[in-house]
Amino acid sequence: MTQPSAPAPFDARAFLRTLTPLPGVYRMLDVEGQVLYVGKARNLKRRVASYFRKTVDSAKTRALVAQIAGVEVTVTHTEAEALLLEHTLIQRFRPRYNILLRDDKSYPYLLLTAHPYPRLLIHRGPRRAAGRYFGPYPSATAVRETLTLLQRVFRLRQCEDGFFAHRSRPCLQYQIRRCSGPCTEMIGRAEYAADVADVVAFLEGRSGELIDALVARMEVAAGHWRYEEAAQLRDRIAMLRQVQERQYVSAAEGGDLDVVAVAIEGGAACVQVFFFREGRSLGNKPFYPRMPEEQTPGQVLSAFLVQYYLNHPPPAEILLSHEPDEAAVVAEALGERAGRKVQLSMRVRGERARWLEMANRNAALALAADIASRAGVRRRFEALQDALGLDAAIERMECFDISHTQGEATVASCVVFDGEGPRKSDYRRYNIEGITPGDDYAAMHQALTRRYTRLRDEDAPLPDLLFIDGGRGQLAQAEQVLAELGIDGVHLIGIAKGPDRRPGLEVLHLSGQDRPLTLPAESAALHLVQQIRDEAHRFAITGHRQRRAQARRTSTLEAIPGIGPRRRQLLLKQFGGLQQLARAGVEDIAGVAGISKALAQRIYDAFHPDG
Repeated sequence: MTQPSAPAPFDARAFLRTLTPLPGVYRMLDVEGQVLYVGKARNLKRRVASYFRKTVDSAKTRALVAQIAGVEVTVTHTEAEALLLEHTLIQRFRPRYNILLRDDKSYPYLLLTAHPYPRLLIHRGPRRAAGRYFGPYPSATAVRETLTLLQRVFRLRQCEDGFFAHRSRPCLQYQIRRCSGPCTEMIGRAEYAADVADVVAFLEGRSGELIDALVARMEVAAGHWRYEEAAQLRDRIAMLRQVQERQYVSAAEGGDLDVVAVAIEGGAACVQVFFFREGRSLGNKPFYPRMPEEQTPGQVLSAFLVQYYLNHPPPAEILLSHEPDEAAVVAEALGERAGRKVQLSMRVRGERARWLEMANRNAALALAADIASRAGVRRRFEALQDALGLDAAIERMECFDISHTQGEATVASCVVFDGEGPRKSDYRRYNIEGITPGDDYAAMHQALTRRYTRLRDEDAPLPDLLFIDGGRGQLAQAEQVLAELGIDGVHLIGIAKGPDRRPGLEVLHLSGQDRPLTLPAESAALHLVQQIRDEAHRFAITGHRQRRAQARRTSTLEAIPGIGPRRRQLLLKQFGGLQQLARAGVEDIAGVAGISKALAQRIYDAFHPDG
């Protein structure tokens, strides 16, 4: 039998003879065509040639060059355009030799809708809805805190427009003084518009001006003996002053600004970002980019800035703890992204220097905590390896759970842990369809089939350990699925509740072993198993609740052809609600003006699908 010949080594000299000196992006590939590294260059020929010199000081570069089997290039018009393309490709291919920002999710905003009585709500994703956006906020917690405060102080409505349009009496939010009740005209349009203007002033960072205006209004109300109104304004002023005290840092001169600091220690990095929008501090967030060894703070900042602001609009100015590599090119690229000039400032004084020092300190503290946390995770992984008697180290674990309410809106979750803890970018949810409601075995079988069919077809990484929240029955489903797909090398473990379902008494069912394994309650291995199981449960039940709420928000009437908003409203008024309509007969429904006998039959059938 003829053995396949080894691929020819990469001929760098021949390749360089054909390479252009124009600006662009290069991609270095291994023998399997996987992207090892993506870079940009002002002069492609000169930059790529530097990797193949006889003397290369960097061990990382030597290791990279030893694996190169091919190089692909894309020519661009400018170096700034090459920089943007470089980091777009880094996020697409996630090469092992690049600095990679792993947090690329969208950030929440507050949206004030375009409506005669505007609604204030949390918004994620593309900003397509009409209205005014404020943010972005660094976390869901930060935006929820702001929204809660605004509910207490200004009492704008939170309800959806459909709910708002059909109220006949104020809801609970009005009763607990979190809404002023515009749906039932408990507040006039002009008065509500004044509250909206106050909210905008607060969110624009003009809280000082707002407090002065409220003080003046309070004095006028008191002078005209409107003491109840004056007392309400007094309470509003007091709450706003408390907010000012909590926001111990604020951009006094107004405007949008980010403060970015980097700390590097032991081959790990933390980038800390403080967000200021419209003169107001929105909080801060740490990022932990994945990076190869021998990276400088300037290299990390350069990569972070372009990757992060590819997905988020850059502010007018960014304060930096270190000068990024090729700062002028980075600033030009961010300016192209924003459609205006973006200023990068490194040497600052006064209040700005204090913000930068605060960001530096937070970056160092967050990195130290992250290193300690990862060391703790690694110890737990090693403890679990010992407890299970595995020869090889555990690098990746996945856990599945099923959530539903009496079979309704069944959702399966898959969470992933690696040596650094939860890997949330790899989490997945599966809406389960086409099974008998409440059949957890069938639900688990469907979710596992969908998950591992895709991983097998895409040749994606498989877990070392696969946990199933359940006992022998659920574990058997996993065994059957992996056998059908021809996947081996994955250790299967079922996590069964112990006596009385008490934490600490979990029993582990190992595939291929008759006797279950019980770990001591104080075991670090058990704590890791509980952590991934609880995370899978949290992720599943959150998805289930979202799906159930979405289903219940959709009226049965909306799915019936011929029933528009006007007829729907007429039916609900005539019968006093959806439940009463569901009890009505065909003749009763046909008695409503505008409802034919055939349409009444369709309505009846929608509520009685079984006849």
